[in-house]
Amino acid sequence: MPTSKKIFTVQNLTEKLKDAQVLILSDYRGLSMAQLNDLRTAVKKAGGELEIIKNTLLKRAADEAKVKIEDEVLTGPTAALWTWEAEIGPLKALADFAKEAGLPKVKFGRFEGETISLERIKELAQLPGLEELKAKLVGQLQSPLYGLTNSLQGNLRKLVYVLKAKGGETNGRKEK
Repeated sequence: MPTSKKIFTVQNLTEKLKDAQVLILSDYRGLSMAQLNDLRTAVKKAGGELEIIKNTLLKRAADEAKVKIEDEVLTGPTAALWTWEAEIGPLKALADFAKEAGLPKVKFGRFEGETISLERIKELAQLPGLEELKAKLVGQLQSPLYGLTNSLQGNLRKLVYVLKAKGGETNGRKEK
């Protein structure tokens, strides 16, 4: 008989499955509690949420939300990374952590309502983040303006040099 806590958890997971733009399920086996806390902090700082989930409750929630998650994915310890916007920052945080620690191992991914392959998850994790893209765009927009300003200043400098040279000649004639 399901307890009220489990019923609430399944309802909460169902809502999260419906609302999440990004869902990454990973096997966190082998990570210490301190490493898990570090990973949670990194994901939260990037704008996501990482939680440990029981597979049976996630399976029920997936069935209710009509999200297809294969049974072989729901084996072993499972950590879910959720983001509510189509932002890859939390995914990058997970990938960076996995590079350093060698764990967790990604088992499943959904992006904007569609299941994506593990290769696609790796590709997304390598993309630059939104803030980095904005900074690059600003840099690209500024560079032509900087070049134009330099060119215009160069012409003005040349004009000043010519005027100084002409002024010096005129002054030189008056003195003779």
